[in-house]
Amino acid sequence: WFFSSYSEVELETVTVNVTIQDFVADVVSELFFRNVQQVSKETMFIFPVNSDTVVHTFYATMGDTRIEAMLWEKEEAQQLCKATLGMENLRYLQDQCDLWGPVFACFLGTLPPNAEVAISLCYVQELPLQPDGAAKFFWPNELFPRSDCLTVCCSRVSSFTFSHLFIPSGWISGDEMSENLHFSICLKSAHGVSHIAINTSYTPLQYTAPDQTSAEFSLKSSPWMKDNLNLLVYYRGPPTLRAVVERQDPKAPPGSLLGDPVVMVTLMPNIPETAPNPGQPGEFLFLMDRSLFQDAQLPDLSSAHPFICPQNTLLFLLKSLPLGCYFNIYSFGATFKAFYPQSVEYTQESMDNAVGRISSICPDLGGCDLLGLLRSIYSTPLLHGHPRQLFIFIQRKISNEEEAVMAEVYRYRDHHRCFCFPTNSCDSFNLSQAMALETKGECVCIHSRMSMTSEAVKCLQRALQPRASGISLQWDLPPGLEVSTIRKAPEVIFQGHQSSIYAQIHGQAQDAEVDEGAVTLQYHVGSQSFSYTLRFSLSPSSDDRLPVHRMAMMHLLWKLDGEATSRAEDILHSAVKSSLSLGVPSPFTSSVAVRMKQRGAWHHDSLPPDSSMLFSPSCNLVPCQLLWLRGFMPVWFKSTKFWVVQKCQFCLEMLGHKAPDTEALTLLSASCKVPVTSSEKAVRVVVALQKANGSWALTAALASALGLSKDDVEGRRPSEDMQPTAWATILALVWLHQYKWKVSWSELLEGKACRWLQDQAEVQLDECLEAANSLLGCFVEPTIFRI
Repeated sequence: WFFSSYSEVELETVTVNVTIQDFVADVVSELFFRNVQQVSKETMFIFPVNSDTVVHTFYATMGDTRIEAMLWEKEEAQQLCKATLGMENLRYLQDQCDLWGPVFACFLGTLPPNAEVAISLCYVQELPLQPDGAAKFFWPNELFPRSDCLTVCCSRVSSFTFSHLFIPSGWISGDEMSENLHFSICLKSAHGVSHIAINTSYTPLQYTAPDQTSAEFSLKSSPWMKDNLNLLVYYRGPPTLRAVVERQDPKAPPGSLLGDPVVMVTLMPNIPETAPNPGQPGEFLFLMDRSLFQDAQLPDLSSAHPFICPQNTLLFLLKSLPLGCYFNIYSFGATFKAFYPQSVEYTQESMDNAVGRISSICPDLGGCDLLGLLRSIYSTPLLHGHPRQLFIFIQRKISNEEEAVMAEVYRYRDHHRCFCFPTNSCDSFNLSQAMALETKGECVCIHSRMSMTSEAVKCLQRALQPRASGISLQWDLPPGLEVSTIRKAPEVIFQGHQSSIYAQIHGQAQDAEVDEGAVTLQYHVGSQSFSYTLRFSLSPSSDDRLPVHRMAMMHLLWKLDGEATSRAEDILHSAVKSSLSLGVPSPFTSSVAVRMKQRGAWHHDSLPPDSSMLFSPSCNLVPCQLLWLRGFMPVWFKSTKFWVVQKCQFCLEMLGHKAPDTEALTLLSASCKVPVTSSEKAVRVVVALQKANGSWALTAALASALGLSKDDVEGRRPSEDMQPTAWATILALVWLHQYKWKVSWSELLEGKACRWLQDQAEVQLDECLEAANSLLGCFVEPTIFRI
């Protein structure tokens, strides 16, 4: 599904050394490819990257020729690119390759028959935490060797064929693996290494320190069935708070990022499933593609998607919101519009106003200015105590602005979360998925047998789960030392999520014998407060490769890019200079590769050579850049599995004989102009009549929707002094619960009603439930009230 295949270049041998320090991986790899064809091939190396990966070293060796990628300040790199022949090859790759997403790409030139190219690739990566606290390391199956010819992606440019050396492969036998695969992994943690879980055979885990703070093992074979390598590393102790301190570079001046120690603190707060007094739940922004409303206006089922009705989606989302939150609704097409200039508090008045304005959203099949809308949203201040969550519904392509959209999302990824709902005909599925991944949200592809409303309300339910807020870090360092934060703690961390904080340690300890510091994490979940303190060593073992410094440098450069109007130019110049020596890409730099004879190769320990020498006869420039490919198959490692799951889900549902349990919801809206049954209309009426606080008023409209007369409802009240509103709310709640097997999205609506009833101390719930069951002819158990 992901690669067009040609058996032209074989990955013969792989040597990988991985060092994992808590939640940072430092990867050094050598990949040996051979052209097994009898004709020469033009080759290009492609490696997928993401926002948590820094590719800092790349060079390729073919015979006595070496091609090395180097970073330059952006203006200088642009001048060098103008002098580089073959840049059109990268532009062609960007527009014509069937892959999608960010990659590191380098043109390697002609590979003669039976010739070999050796690729050296080094990168550092911040590892994601799993819900059980394990650190997850990934290596793609495409970069394992096998004995027979491998498949490669090919594109044709003029008379050249590019063999993309990002290659789908399979598994090989253990005997051959001992010669072709050398994959060693070293694990380190001051907390102690506990155990690992891995999907392939490996040598026994050997501890290399008496206190089990370091261990190592090697792979015996690649994963079976063309699977990716997935390694889970478990450390001792809870994962709530972890710290890694990395020593400074002794050659760098003190006070600079390289000249000071750097500490990486990983936070994964322990968040209870239920929180006492959860309080104000957040800011919810609903972004609607106006082209969706075009389908909603079509008059018959044959030409519209009855399951994709944006009016119903907005109605049920608005009704499901809790009191005390803030919200706004945006529609976008060639331009974008907002219901309100800024988010408004969710009250009965604001909810009624928003529901009344849904019908005013007009179809628009013009452009798709999602980028402008996001920039407008990100420019508005965050509401303290109300985490921002975006629900984005889209079915159009974002022209050629995907890279710019992702740059904006990345810049503000610590300040919001995206839930994305592309339709199955949407050309922006990959973009939607990437936005959700970057912000730790979710992406659900809505196809013709899925309810947009149901999936959106399910995501809203997850968005309302308990969260850690009021997050703060307090440092306790020896006198003479202080901390400067590079990437600060977010205001909110959601259930099962992590956040990494980077800080620079300045100064000189007054007492050289005191080499321990402490950090305290404080946060609250609802009205419950939590505090954790961690002590860590300030004298860690040295690491000349500086993986934590590289990650910290990446975050510092993005931070400086976001502070364009207030940053100090001397700080920026120093940071860019350091990033060039570390090979850390940033918005201020760009890559250019140089081809030269091996004897003329240099080793740039500090800065790249003067650009003037690149025009000498002994070397020439080679196309090499970080690119955003515009195809249709995602290259991101963590995207692949998601895409497969979505495809499998789609196939299973298409083959299934049972209609989805959300069918009732998606045919409700009269504005969709599709035939609906009376019971489905009734559900919509009942939901539309619910108040913002969760209650229902006793009206003729409600009684009619319940299949009763108003006289019947009033005459069957359990007692004369019972509030009509309380009686109506119990009836509506019981009636709605009958349809739970059809409308799984009613959970939030029922929850609001139950909370309102629990505040009515005079209501005898058991007596009222018995009367409601009798009047409605059903049997609902008392557990409905969630007491």
